Amino acid sequence: MERYFGFDLGDAESAVARLSKDSRSLPEIIPIKDAGNFITAYARLLSGDLLIGESACYNVNAVTRSIRFKSRFLTDPESEKDVKCFAAGVLGELYSNGDLIKDEDCCFYIGCPAGWDKTARERYRKIFEDTGYPPARIISESRAALISACQSKHLQVGYDILSKPVLVVDIGSSTTDFAYIMGGHEVELQTAGEVSLGGGIMDEILLEKCVRQSPEEKQIRRIFDASPAWKNYCEFAARRLKEKYFSDEEYWQTNDCCKTVSILYDEPVKLTLRIDPESAEQLLLKGVRQLGGKSFRDVFCRSLKEVKNKIHGQTPELLFLTGGVSKLKDIRDWCSDIFPESVIIAGAEPEFSVARGLAQSGRIDAELRDFRKEVADLTESSIIEKIVAERIDALYENMVNTLVEPMLRDVALPAFDKWRNGSIKKLSDIDPVLQKNIESWLHTDKAQELLIKPVAEWLKPVAYEIEEHTMPICVRHNIPYRSMSLTSYMSLSDINVKIDAKNVFEVEAITWLINAIISVIIGLICGGSGVALISGGISGIVAGTVVSLLILLLGKKQMQKLLMDMNIPVPLRKMTSASYLESRIEKLSSQVKANFYENLENEKNEEISARMVSQISEQIEQFLTKMAEIVEIPLD
Repeated sequence: MERYFGFDLGDAESAVARLSKDSRSLPEIIPIKDAGNFITAYARLLSGDLLIGESACYNVNAVTRSIRFKSRFLTDPESEKDVKCFAAGVLGELYSNGDLIKDEDCCFYIGCPAGWDKTARERYRKIFEDTGYPPARIISESRAALISACQSKHLQVGYDILSKPVLVVDIGSSTTDFAYIMGGHEVELQTAGEVSLGGGIMDEILLEKCVRQSPEEKQIRRIFDASPAWKNYCEFAARRLKEKYFSDEEYWQTNDCCKTVSILYDEPVKLTLRIDPESAEQLLLKGVRQLGGKSFRDVFCRSLKEVKNKIHGQTPELLFLTGGVSKLKDIRDWCSDIFPESVIIAGAEPEFSVARGLAQSGRIDAELRDFRKEVADLTESSIIEKIVAERIDALYENMVNTLVEPMLRDVALPAFDKWRNGSIKKLSDIDPVLQKNIESWLHTDKAQELLIKPVAEWLKPVAYEIEEHTMPICVRHNIPYRSMSLTSYMSLSDINVKIDAKNVFEVEAITWLINAIISVIIGLICGGSGVALISGGISGIVAGTVVSLLILLLGKKQMQKLLMDMNIPVPLRKMTSASYLESRIEKLSSQVKANFYENLENEKNEEISARMVSQISEQIEQFLTKMAEIVEIPLD
């Protein structure tokens, strides 16, 4: 794609932004009918021509006219026709002004409230497809606003915020849209994501007061009854005046903030719109019929508290305000009262943040497609397997160093206690008992917990080496390094996807390692020098002349075999004390480790090692894929 368009079709006002593929500046706002923010209205004239924007509100030759139809999309099937007519008018303007070229390689990203489900979004997208738009994708307006904030040099938020809890509050003309984003994932709010509260209510209140104070009140009300479009047009003028006042309240404390609207219906009528400090306070704090007798502040704060309850105490680090009403200082103060620990910001031009964020979504989407392909190429190559295979012996050594001594204490000593107590008849019978008990012990939570530290330590250099391949991919596609950093994910508890050292492999995958440790332990304890380990404790049987005679008569090996198969009386067994065996653990542990390292290269089962390399590599590749998905979260 060479260009990306963002279309913020709002209930009262709309905006279109455009971004070129290679541009690193902010998306440009395309004027429609000479306005960056243009009225969401259309009119069909007697001639068949289609008008959109401000002129559609008052043209006397209109046969049909519609305004404020997006807020009815989920409840009124007729609104689909209105959306289609308006969208067709915007498309026509873009073509006629040369802002869009027929058959060019471009796409549109179109906003919708966060509360719309997949069915509603697809129905909405289909309207634009049927109208003749280039390929279109529907994106949450709140998410687009956050993307705009991440890309904004003015706000300097950065993509790191996507790993933190964020609450986006989009105050539109008819609804207030809430999107709570935790660790990059949008959390469904039981408010359905939006509340029927918008700046349009203030516009209605201000307009009503001005009409009531006008000497032409009766005539104006008659026109409004006959022409809803003119009423909506006057509300739009009231909105512009309200925004002008709240953008510099201090100045308007001592200056007159007013505007005269010429209503051209059957005969011209002038309506003076005026806002002063008293009127401004009433807009925010006075209970009104439209809100069931409650004030704008009451409903907004109640909704914000409901959202706070729904997120179960997970305080957002950032509360991002967007929409024209977000310029009001009172709004920020209310948010600060309810979320005192959150940083509260709003863009310099909140009325354009959604359109710009939508256009930026297009470029991000394209970059991520290439990014995903490179990550897939990496995981499908043999690079990760080679990195793991080169370090697999170090993993074995880490595990042996960690496991041997606890294994001797938890398995070998209890087995010898059973021999001392007579539960095991002969020393040679300890062999199968140890083998069975060691295998069982390696499946215990204790053994698995012991493995976490050595496996995690082994993973760190593996992760660093893998990052030498992932970081260049991030650089090429403007993705933050940390997004694909295995070491970051291993250390950050607030990120959902992280390497779990405990489950890097299954016990069954290390059969060779288990068997090797068992054979070394049994060999040392029960055979060869193993007799010497217990001989000092049963000196009454194998000491002095008895040992000498046995060696002379049977030979050393036969003597040891005889001792291993002998059913020694229990009282004599107990002469080998538990404390004596305990004292030999450290020496035995060292011998087990030394023998294991000596035999590691010669006797290692290559098939088992290859299986371990494959399983570990597969898990790391899965983590890389999941991390790549987290980078994609802004477009969900």
